[in-house]
Amino acid sequence: MNLHSDAREFLKSRRDRVTPQAAGLPSYGRNRRVPGLRREEVALLAGVSVDYYTRLERGNLSGVSEEVLAAVAGALQLDEAERSHLFDLAKATNSQSLRRRNTRGATRAQEKVRPEVQRILDAMADTPAFILTDRADMLTTNQLGRALFAPLYDSPVSPGRSGQAETVNIARFTFLDPVAREFFPHWEHNAADLAASLRSTAGRHPHDTVFSNLIGELATRSQDFAQLWADHNVRLHRVGRKTLHHPIVGDLELDFETLILPADPDQSLIVYSAAPGSDAAQNLRLLASWTVTGTDKTGTDRAFHPADDVPSLEE
Repeated sequence: MNLHSDAREFLKSRRDRVTPQAAGLPSYGRNRRVPGLRREEVALLAGVSVDYYTRLERGNLSGVSEEVLAAVAGALQLDEAERSHLFDLAKATNSQSLRRRNTRGATRAQEKVRPEVQRILDAMADTPAFILTDRADMLTTNQLGRALFAPLYDSPVSPGRSGQAETVNIARFTFLDPVAREFFPHWEHNAADLAASLRSTAGRHPHDTVFSNLIGELATRSQDFAQLWADHNVRLHRVGRKTLHHPIVGDLELDFETLILPADPDQSLIVYSAAPGSDAAQNLRLLASWTVTGTDKTGTDRAFHPADDVPSLEE
């Protein structure tokens, strides 16, 4: 990652979207050369000199105070995710130990799920749940989560690189496997959210070589990802609703909650649920019924495949 370039493009893209009217400034003349605010207008709103703001927008965030960052964030009307991203970029720029950070980034490649966390997952028998890293690696799931996300595990492009055999990467699946457009009916929205979430990660871990390699792979192999990445949008992956088209049970409109694991940096517990009485709740029960019957005579779970028979809820 190039911190100067990322900071420059991020600040410029945020400035371009704020109009003088939205900022409460008068707009003189019709021949403005910029789509949003001028640099001097941002400087005025932030209470800094034009030269100083110009330096910031050229990507030089070294030594900038939190007060100035907050003022710039206010002038550019940044939301919570964008504000955090700006502070992350400044923090990374100010770091005096890039070599050590790069070494830690390599260590981050070997992320593990604690047995205690796996037990929590397994106890949630009626709820799809999984552990997701900020690199979009799905480290592990419970049984219902494994069945729900079967297309990712069947995909030839989605294996993750965390050092875990069962890891799959949602970003690789989304942008590199055509099946993803069937599995995610609202693919464009999901893809934009995912790229924005990865952009947030880039601000927190600009020297993570494993993550940088993932971004390079996606940008090289997917024009859609390259375009979304160039937008410099960021978001926090916390709560929301997602529609999935499962190859067996059909459409599932599910709500998700993200639970941060304080003892496991950069790992989150993602839990999906369906509204009571909804078609999605019925389809989840159908899928859960399959996971109970989908075992061999020894009780060992067999792999989920769309061709397998799924029991009816009436049986």
